[in-house]
Amino acid sequence: MIRALGNKVPKIAESAFVSEAAYIIGDVEIGDRCAAFPGAVVRGDFGPIRIGSYVLIEDNVVIHGAPSGLDIGDGVTLGHSAVINSRRIGSKVLIGMNATVLHDSEIGDHCIIAAGSVVGQGMKVPDGSFVAGVPGRIVGKATEQQLKWVEHDPALYSWWLEMLEEYKKGQL
Repeated sequence: MIRALGNKVPKIAESAFVSEAAYIIGDVEIGDRCAAFPGAVVRGDFGPIRIGSYVLIEDNVVIHGAPSGLDIGDGVTLGHSAVINSRRIGSKVLIGMNATVLHDSEIGDHCIIAAGSVVGQGMKVPDGSFVAGVPGRIVGKATEQQLKWVEHDPALYSWWLEMLEEYKKGQL
């Protein structure tokens, strides 16, 4: 469901997919070739949420912007049931399943946030970091093998997005 909140109307690229079981409300922009799967909630009521291109918002992800806003880069995968309430997530980032990214935190480019981790309020994660644990700590650099998840994950869904285009054209 896509809903306005007062005069704040979501802007969603035509090439993006939003499941009928996802909920997008308020001051939200979703870029090209993104996908919001069932149960995803993107709530731009307190502040604007800007989502780049090729972002995968997997099932049951919650994204809620702070008054200062939230920017999510390109080629990001937000794993199942992640909770995002940060200021910035860079490009080519994987936020693992059930991870929580708290208020005013910032995640750099090419980062991996391990499944189940909690990125604390105000934490600044530099480019190329691997974060794990509760509370989340930078435990090293993201490896090439880990980064394959963000380099290739959007490609894994490209077949699905192509089928969606055929569906929109009435050819399926």
